[in-house]
Amino acid sequence: MINLEGKVAVVTGGSSGIGLATVTLLLEQGADVALCGRDTGRLETVVNRLKTQFPSRRIFSQACDVLDGEQVRQFAAAVRAALGPVSMLVNNAGQARLSTFADTDDQAWEDELKLKFFSVINPTRAFMPDLEAQPDAAIVCVNSLLAAQPEPHMVATSAARAGIMNLVRSMATEFAPKGIRVNGILLGLVDSGQWRRRFEAREDTSEDWDSWSLNLARRKHIQLGRLGRPEEAARAIVFLATPLSSYTTGSHIDVSGGVSRHA
Repeated sequence: MINLEGKVAVVTGGSSGIGLATVTLLLEQGADVALCGRDTGRLETVVNRLKTQFPSRRIFSQACDVLDGEQVRQFAAAVRAALGPVSMLVNNAGQARLSTFADTDDQAWEDELKLKFFSVINPTRAFMPDLEAQPDAAIVCVNSLLAAQPEPHMVATSAARAGIMNLVRSMATEFAPKGIRVNGILLGLVDSGQWRRRFEAREDTSEDWDSWSLNLARRKHIQLGRLGRPEEAARAIVFLATPLSSYTTGSHIDVSGGVSRHA
């Protein structure tokens, strides 16, 4: 895709799923990468595997809760000391909450809004000095199609995701004079731990993953007829994080397999 030798990228929530696929793709393209997550054991396992797979690349990891501003600042300082200044920031941490308006209490609203907003705000603040000093800096926020196409059974997540879509546009406008591009992706249904857990809890245990996910895609009217793969989302993220998209800011790439109706 592109030669990223000498570039440093950060991926939050980088120890599994789309985050890990993004870390892997960035390493394949020659970047040095820092990743964080909350599970120290999983981080260690993943990084050991990555270092074996990419022995010539510099890889740094640290357990970090992106909702804790001080932890994120410490992570940013450690990344700077280990790898040097960062030019690519991928804000990937986050999860979905199943709830309707009627059964979402005040605490659930606060938790969901805090998770979605501060998982972007805290890392962006912490790495801003690095990004401001780079000639080709970029921030990518992993968002959901719910931002533009809300679902009533995910009311809090849908509302928060819409806010992040707006935040991306606002940051892109404010940061453009500094030379920092800000974009996002809108995910549809992607094979992830969340969907694997739902598969494990299925009623018909005789149904294997392939048939279960195919039926899910049909029920959700996904035009491409399947769930997305983490590496497919990662390709869109890396495109937006690198000079491949040097004239793109304030936008979102739809990665939903055609399930989108908002266009």
